[in-house]
Amino acid sequence: QVQLVESGGGLVQAGGSLRLTCAASGRNFSSLVMGWFRQAPGKEREFVAAISRGGSNTYYADSVKGRFTISRDNAKNTVYLQMNSLKPEDTAIYYCAADDRVVVPRAPRAYHYWGQGTQVTVSS
Repeated sequence: QVQLVESGGGLVQAGGSLRLTCAASGRNFSSLVMGWFRQAPGKEREFVAAISRGGSNTYYADSVKGRFTISRDNAKNTVYLQMNSLKPEDTAIYYCAADDRVVVPRAPRAYHYWGQGTQVTVSS
């Protein structure tokens, strides 16, 4: 089992920044691919970013490319999502996800472990 706990969400004005943190426990963190997803009210959960086990490969949704950065610290069992130039349309609950496959997936159904989510609200 893997436990994931997100933190760092909050209310920010458009153009501002937030850094989300996801702390993992229960498994060898460096064996997990990690992803960030988000879900806005009335919408499906969507892919935001993902990172390979070692951190050398990162993947982004087109909507956040150039504004968001995913990174990980395997020594601290933590993955981060730095969010800059935030827009009101980024408002959602952000979820951290993990899986022990080698390939880094974008589909939510491919991830076996999920955190409880953290709310991000961007005001205009």
